[in-house]
Amino acid sequence: MTITVAELLEMPHLRLRLSSGGDGLQREVSWTHTCDLPEPWQWLTGGELLMTNGMSFPKPAREQEELVRRLVDAGVSALAIGEQMYCPPLTARFTRASDSLALPVLSVEYPMPFVAISREVAAANLPQQSDRLIRTERIYYALQRSVTEERKPSRLTTSLSQQLGCELHVCHRESAEPWFPGSPEPDARIREALSQTEPGSRQVSAGAFVTRLSDGRELRRADIPTQPGAVLVLVSDGRNVLDAILMQHAATVIALEMSQALVDLEHRRRQGAEFLARLMDGGADPRGGHSQLLEAGIDPTSAILYAVSSDDSARLRELHVGLWRNGIPHLAVHRSGAHYLLAPDEERVLRVVRSNVGPSASVGLSAAIKIVDRFPEAAREAHWASRSAERIEPRTFRYGEATPFLGVASIDDAIALVDRILGRLLEYESSHRGELLPTLESFFDNQRSWQKTADALHVHRQTVLYRIRKVEDITGLNLDYTQDIAELWLALQARSMLPNAVEPKALSKETGGPSARTYGSTGVRQTDASVGSGEARGC
Repeated sequence: MTITVAELLEMPHLRLRLSSGGDGLQREVSWTHTCDLPEPWQWLTGGELLMTNGMSFPKPAREQEELVRRLVDAGVSALAIGEQMYCPPLTARFTRASDSLALPVLSVEYPMPFVAISREVAAANLPQQSDRLIRTERIYYALQRSVTEERKPSRLTTSLSQQLGCELHVCHRESAEPWFPGSPEPDARIREALSQTEPGSRQVSAGAFVTRLSDGRELRRADIPTQPGAVLVLVSDGRNVLDAILMQHAATVIALEMSQALVDLEHRRRQGAEFLARLMDGGADPRGGHSQLLEAGIDPTSAILYAVSSDDSARLRELHVGLWRNGIPHLAVHRSGAHYLLAPDEERVLRVVRSNVGPSASVGLSAAIKIVDRFPEAAREAHWASRSAERIEPRTFRYGEATPFLGVASIDDAIALVDRILGRLLEYESSHRGELLPTLESFFDNQRSWQKTADALHVHRQTVLYRIRKVEDITGLNLDYTQDIAELWLALQARSMLPNAVEPKALSKETGGPSARTYGSTGVRQTDASVGSGEARGC
């Protein structure tokens, strides 16, 4: 048993006297700590007898009262003040706070050395140190069993919870959801506290951020080595002090378990990426592919492809981890600047995707896969939907819905629109230098200004004029008319959204150009900083 404050007072050779806080005499003292620094609670782990000569002790009554409250929040068992040293007079507010919060305040008779008190506490707590060693051994034995017996990570957290004597969770730092799949979720009070606890909080104890819950429990949030996206959460009843050393051992064990889990997950991700790439390229055997999908927990009849595009590449790389944490069966592959996911067509999948990639990412959803042979088509649908999502809020779009800016609902609709408006121009471009389409796109991007377009393309203004007139001759449209301008612009937008693998109808005819030519946009549009200045066409 740990020595109590009352037992220290009963040792006559220590010459300790009780000044206030008599209701807290049964507080256990696990260690002693000498400190004369300002804000001494910053350096405590809980359970200490804090000893001071009072050099930094505040004089104002309000600050003395605040000191008591801070020490109680830090879990201090008692405060011992050396007599005839540097401590200013204790105020009535200090004494009342000590009594009301049951924090024993002891006077240390001069010239009793603090080290004598520390020795008595250490000697009395030798059995506790032995118990700590035993519990430390059990913590690492739990990790050994988790590895050798291939236990679920949730079993490991249960074992650690028993050794620490508190509720234990491993959570995703941003969402407060369980990090290991299948683990029980924290209750509502814990999740609320995690969402409000700031890393810059000054309530720090033993390397953990401390928060008092509304029901009296105490929550400690500790970092996990090598895993910045996760946090170790320990919840105690607020009466017993958590062992800070055991807590750090637990964090180390959790970090090792997480590293092993991520290594296994990465191996499965690579295998799944190769398989999904074959499916999307149409290179997988339909019967064998169907069986493999079922083994992976994915039913193709109800699964869809998600195409996710974002400038935050780090979030995209970790997206599969978020799906794994939430127990969602999936396959993932990154290609052509987008992250493709094969997963069930469920609202929770979209919720997890959104929570992991953020609101600025574009998410496109294909139609249902249904059969393995439809994967290449579904990949084009997901690409189309992702490009459509870039132009709407929220940035999520399902294939088959009419786009509000084009009014088309499918790739076939877009092909028909492009073929009708740009078909002859595409045929011409396939057998010539291919300068007309980029010029037309730049012309629209630069608000139909001859000079700005010329500057953007690094050509003479007269060259732009010639090329645009050539476009008008080939398409039969006149860029002096609003209706013709709108049709050309919409056709260009539809073309830019088509996957590169889709070929134009006009070019696939026997009399047309080479069938290998693609319909999607093949290059990055050239734009100019002066776009939107309002310069009219012909200036």
